[in-house]
Amino acid sequence: MSLAAAFTPLDLGPLQLPNRFIKAGTYEGMTLLAGAHQQATAALAAHHAGIAAGGVALTTLGYVAVASDGRTFDEEMAATVETQASLAAVAAAVHATGGKVSLQLGHCGTMTRTPVRRHKKPGGPSKTLNLYGAAVGALFTREMTATDMREIADEFVAAAQVAAAAGYDAIEIHMGHGYLLSQFLSPLANRRTDEFGGSVANRIRFPVDVARRVVEAVGDRLAVLVKANLRDGKAGGTEVPDCIALAHALEAVGAHALVMTGGFSPHTPMFLFRGQSMAASMLQYERSRWNRFLIKLGAKTPAFGDTPFEELYFRQEALQVRAAVKGMKLALLGGVRSPDNVATAMADGFDAVVLGRPLLAEPDLVRQWQAGATAGSRCINCNRCVGEFSSGAGVRCVLNGPNDRALNLRAAG
Repeated sequence: MSLAAAFTPLDLGPLQLPNRFIKAGTYEGMTLLAGAHQQATAALAAHHAGIAAGGVALTTLGYVAVASDGRTFDEEMAATVETQASLAAVAAAVHATGGKVSLQLGHCGTMTRTPVRRHKKPGGPSKTLNLYGAAVGALFTREMTATDMREIADEFVAAAQVAAAAGYDAIEIHMGHGYLLSQFLSPLANRRTDEFGGSVANRIRFPVDVARRVVEAVGDRLAVLVKANLRDGKAGGTEVPDCIALAHALEAVGAHALVMTGGFSPHTPMFLFRGQSMAASMLQYERSRWNRFLIKLGAKTPAFGDTPFEELYFRQEALQVRAAVKGMKLALLGGVRSPDNVATAMADGFDAVVLGRPLLAEPDLVRQWQAGATAGSRCINCNRCVGEFSSGAGVRCVLNGPNDRALNLRAAG
């Protein structure tokens, strides 16, 4: 199978994509506080419209919470009726290019540093410490109750309905990287002894129920993707057999595709990123003295330090899922850097490839490859783009020129 297979249509539930390229949901830092809510900015609309115009079949707005309490930090936005209009403006900008757009929906669980919350103690699968939130009174967390879980499942459904009303073509439920649903999936965070903890069948119960309810609510109108870890990258965490069990359960409730990722942010952030540590770039813009201390401390550990980069670095784990899961659409993420990488993914039987940093460096990379270019991405895996999230002008590749800061100072639409 050749690269040409990546430029054939892909059906995801009610959505047909013209090719097999998906822009990963990565935080953009392109929101503006208007009234009491963070709104999508004109910069966010231009950012995703540019990527869609560059040939990607589906571009994904990253790290949008399902409720204000589900945000990791104050600058993050939530998909609510109060933000629907600015989210709709982003979708309209993408559609004007002929592209399709997805909204990544998640909840931070215990991993928050927002100063205003309904609960003094953030909730997760189990009681734990949240050093990240110590400066805002969120050091201690609580074990969620069944009532808490029902409320958050309701918020996922409501946010998905906002996405549908705002004109999105797809949603991506975030079950990876150490956020709430990932916390339930991972033994690193889930130490429960009830029906939501212990065995993999118990640990997947709440995340799968969230997916089921979302599919029932919007799955006839929107493609429903799920992003989940192949491995957490730390001993005692989620491993490939857990991902396989999750994939089978998600397929059974009607989810349309699984985006396979890795890394558990509080423990193994560089298991996801690979390349140079992002610590220096994060320190460039971090204002909190406490968080600067944590970043400097983390930079001295192997989990947050420079990590060797290799192309297709999740391929071997993902192949195990592909061998075990025959019906569900699977998207390969991690180190896709060249046309040869894409051709390999297609030959392996993956249904799509997911790109993040390469599309920050070259938004038109897919168009280049479709036109016959054989060069790989110019991304150098320096991960300095991570710090740019907090620059005030939004995410960018540092190999390119600066963003237009003025676009990030007005709401989209």
